[in-house]
Amino acid sequence: MKQVLIAIIVLFSLVSCNKSNDVLEKEIIKPAAKKMEFGFRYSDFNVVHDTVKKGDTFGTIIENQNIGNRKVYDIIKKVKDTFDVRTIRINKPYTLLRSKNKTNNLQVFIYQPDALTYYVVDLRDTAVVVYKKTKPITIKTRTIGGLLKSSLSETLEDANVEGALASKISKIYAWSIDFFKLKKGDRFAITFTERFINDSVYDGVDSLKAAFFEYKGKIIYAFPYAQNPSSNKIEYYDEEGKTLKNFFLKTPIKFSRISSRFSTNRFHPVQQRWKAHKGTDYAAPYGTPITTTAAGNVEQTGFTAGNGNFVKVKHNGTYSTQYLHMSRILVRRGQHVNQGQIIGRVGSTGLATGPHVCYRFWKNGVQVDALRLKLPTGEPMSGRNKEQFLKVITPLKWQLDSVANL
Repeated sequence: MKQVLIAIIVLFSLVSCNKSNDVLEKEIIKPAAKKMEFGFRYSDFNVVHDTVKKGDTFGTIIENQNIGNRKVYDIIKKVKDTFDVRTIRINKPYTLLRSKNKTNNLQVFIYQPDALTYYVVDLRDTAVVVYKKTKPITIKTRTIGGLLKSSLSETLEDANVEGALASKISKIYAWSIDFFKLKKGDRFAITFTERFINDSVYDGVDSLKAAFFEYKGKIIYAFPYAQNPSSNKIEYYDEEGKTLKNFFLKTPIKFSRISSRFSTNRFHPVQQRWKAHKGTDYAAPYGTPITTTAAGNVEQTGFTAGNGNFVKVKHNGTYSTQYLHMSRILVRRGQHVNQGQIIGRVGSTGLATGPHVCYRFWKNGVQVDALRLKLPTGEPMSGRNKEQFLKVITPLKWQLDSVANL
């Protein structure tokens, strides 16, 4: 009997411990309430968080609160020079700070038009006080790297990096890397800065500090540098101070895929016969922007049964490019265009089975394969800047190399 009693006591103790642990776990994972925000101590108020609903205005929101003898019209009149109450938008958050006494008077109204800024309407004194503030921003540096497991966009997404960085990188490397040709297993490393509001709320990528990508077996670095500090114009250079910016961009479309290459004998999917295909096809969704790969003058625009809507650009006495099957043409004949300028939209006009752009390239009047052509490069860094540039990039390069185990 004594042994049975001991067993019951032990069992009861274990159950009690388990219950205690359950309570403890619940207490640990319970999110802590904010003690202070917008410069106000929440413990001093009854706090209400809400969002602007359809039909809400600043007037309707505060008149539903206990604002004492104040008139909504008078409040709006007093705040209008700092806070245009007409700019309040649906789904934007606001906070009401109310007194903790029985009257529960509205003391402070706070409206957040975006993640970074907020307006405060302080009703605590006789005179209404209104002001706009910007939350403090912290810049943090992060380096990621290793082996590509998928596309650049997917790789960055897996690392919880804002998608805008992929677009920025594609622009920087537009002259030296065709991102359609990056392969799984290629090495990469990127050092960049990110913005955090109040040191905790992620607000996106701020800038790229350094990067490299393995492309066709070669490591291609990119470091930002301003050769003329007074102008603050940033260009990107490799580890030897050579510019990444070339005369031609690699492709006329970002983040697409090659659906057909330059060929002297290709089976045409529409005409159902073998013929030369003197261009490179880039498949992309309908309406995707098409950019000119180099600066020049629009030589031709128009429509033919085979080419559909097209634009041809003459870059100089040696080179010309043409862009076919557009859904829309956005330039006119004789117009000067800059490198990377949008000249049309992807479509499937003419002899095309789906939306794409056929990119054609002329050298000295002869159509050639742009992917095999050795294109002219930009100017290298001037000598007086190179020594300083190499000092600046040394720690950045070391960080990239160490992350990717080069």
